Amino acid sequence: MMTDGIMKKYSGDVVIHILLRLPVKFLLRFKCVSKTFFTLIQSSTFINLHLNHTTTSTNDNILLKRSFKEDIEIYKAIFSFLSSDCEDYMKFFYPDLVVPYMTNRLSITSDKLIGPSHGLIALMDPITTILFNPSTRNYRLLPSSPFDVPKGFYRSIESGGFGLDSVVNDFKVFRISQVYTEDHFGYPEKGEKKVEVYELGIDIWRELDHVDQQLPKLFWLTSSIFYKEAYHWITSSREFKSIILCFDMSTEIFRNMEPPNTCEFSSGTLHSLLILTESLCLTCYPCLGPMIDPANILMEIWIMKDYNVYESWIKKYTIRGLPTESPLAIWKDCLLFFQSKSGYLMLYDLNSDEIKELNFHGCLKSMRVIIYKGSMTPIPKGGQSSTQVQNF
Repeated sequence: MMTDGIMKKYSGDVVIHILLRLPVKFLLRFKCVSKTFFTLIQSSTFINLHLNHTTTSTNDNILLKRSFKEDIEIYKAIFSFLSSDCEDYMKFFYPDLVVPYMTNRLSITSDKLIGPSHGLIALMDPITTILFNPSTRNYRLLPSSPFDVPKGFYRSIESGGFGLDSVVNDFKVFRISQVYTEDHFGYPEKGEKKVEVYELGIDIWRELDHVDQQLPKLFWLTSSIFYKEAYHWITSSREFKSIILCFDMSTEIFRNMEPPNTCEFSSGTLHSLLILTESLCLTCYPCLGPMIDPANILMEIWIMKDYNVYESWIKKYTIRGLPTESPLAIWKDCLLFFQSKSGYLMLYDLNSDEIKELNFHGCLKSMRVIIYKGSMTPIPKGGQSSTQVQNF
């Protein structure tokens, strides 16, 4: 075939160098051209080289998840794929996709979009986890935990997360729960923390046996993010002092980091964890209410320049008059995504203070944004009796 002739005419290194410069959507087409190209592009060596190449690229893609109400208690979640390598930075480069399984109110308002981790992203609610590659449009519904609680006990899912364990080179999903009993009046009594971990490569759920029972209380909507091979939450200690709780994906051990000394608001103070200039970023802003004057709203944005070094926290921005309780992501190190009270996706320029309303609408509190780069990373397959990789 012609393509095999090309492979013979040019050295393998030259062909690989050319292919590494192509976006994933073209590589997927090249897989169908010849058996030689299929084998090369499917190889783990090429996939890792391509991932390293795209990591250094300046072109980002934007994944937007939003939801719409279709019927009483029935919702539809949508993935929109936006490109940034053009003048019109909100240009679609894939058709919208309907997200499977996420159809009830709990999924819409309480889901997390986590990642990317080596090209893969997880969409998770307290019950369901979908792992997908937004570039290849493959996904897998992960199996639920097989662990149950004894009779007379109850389980409350506090949080969960996803990321790559680089030591064993496997992706992990974990869930943190509280197992408790109830008193004679139906009120929860003191329970026990449980952490369950699912390793995708070996398709096994297991319980950790070294869980610190003094871990701070987490809530499913507690702001969290995967960064530096650890999962992070902004929460409060038992002494009601703000802390950043971390779960290391490799050691599976929890640790704490101290956040900066941010301002406090009389209406209540909210925090969100984001990424800015490739550093861990903490935003601080007030709870919004009818008595709050939008002109007096204040948001602080802090970055930790040196990871896990408290003295490296610096206040990068102070923003006034930005009415949001849901900062979603920061793009190009200066553009803050958030959802407005009217349900539209908004973009705020941290440098010019310009605000744009974008032509994307969804149910309130349903929008999630992930900035990612194209990747050929495959989703680990489950066993024969487990869930399988599918195409959107």
